[in-house]
Amino acid sequence: MNILIVNNSKLPVIYYGGTERVIWYLGKTLTRLGHKVSFLVAQGSTCDFAKIIERNPEVDVIDQIPADIDLVHFHFTPKGVEKLQVPYLITIHGNPNQAESLDKNAVFVSKNHAKRHNAEAFVHNGLDWDDYDTFDFAEKRNYFHFLGKAAWRVKNVKGAINTTLKLKGERIHVLGGSRLNIKMGFRFTWQPRARFYGMVGGEEKMNQLKHSKGLVFPVRWHEPFGLAIIESLYFGAPVFGTPHGSLPELVNEDIGFLSHSSATLSEAMKQYQDYNPKTCHDYAATHFNTEVMSKAYLNLYEKVMNGENINQNIPNRILKDEPKFLNWEA
Repeated sequence: MNILIVNNSKLPVIYYGGTERVIWYLGKTLTRLGHKVSFLVAQGSTCDFAKIIERNPEVDVIDQIPADIDLVHFHFTPKGVEKLQVPYLITIHGNPNQAESLDKNAVFVSKNHAKRHNAEAFVHNGLDWDDYDTFDFAEKRNYFHFLGKAAWRVKNVKGAINTTLKLKGERIHVLGGSRLNIKMGFRFTWQPRARFYGMVGGEEKMNQLKHSKGLVFPVRWHEPFGLAIIESLYFGAPVFGTPHGSLPELVNEDIGFLSHSSATLSEAMKQYQDYNPKTCHDYAATHFNTEVMSKAYLNLYEKVMNGENINQNIPNRILKDEPKFLNWEA
């Protein structure tokens, strides 16, 4: 199959860029499985296993699809996609706003994500764990961590910090934010037991995760998927979060604990040693690898190439009047 993967951003990504890493690993694995893959992506992109076609931002993306492509896999919803004569599907990575139209061939990244948009089709994200360090399961763990875009208030880094600091002597490392944030309103976190590391990637991030007692992830929105969850689990760190979005789907009682309450989460975190690092690791490695993801997409590719619908109905946002911030008992 000759597959074109389309996105707005530049490849490969060096530090932060969850969607870009998923796209990269998808293309790499499809190539390994015997398919021909090309990327239609931002100028300056490079790749050693697939052809790069640089997008012209002045031309509609559907007018830049080569004639020999069998299927197009978009990672955003392009203008005029319904006019495309080539079979296609669209992965929705985020939470679309109320005004955004969704396509009949939309694919979501968790079952919850799909259900909230009156859809059935979803594929869990997967990562190529061969790119990640090995580690000693018995290695000493010294702190908890938060991983994500801390500037987004729905990620609730404040809740993660305060929940950890309820525990005497415990520290939290914030990966993905700074102590002083003025981009989304002035915010300064003075607490010395919370250390900030900014946007981290590669060896630095892996080194942080392999020494963590657990991911503290009290999000206040419907998390579509959560790469932070599976990366933390891979390095043996259990997940302590809220039961919003994909979290109940991804986090079972063997690998973490979910609650709306900061006090309840804090109590659970005292028992972090009850969670076996190898169990956490094996769960992520088995269920959220790039081969599982790629084969799930191949099944959907076959459906659209056979003229079948990905979803029974055109997806739409069901929950339109929800509060901006979901339940959290500080």
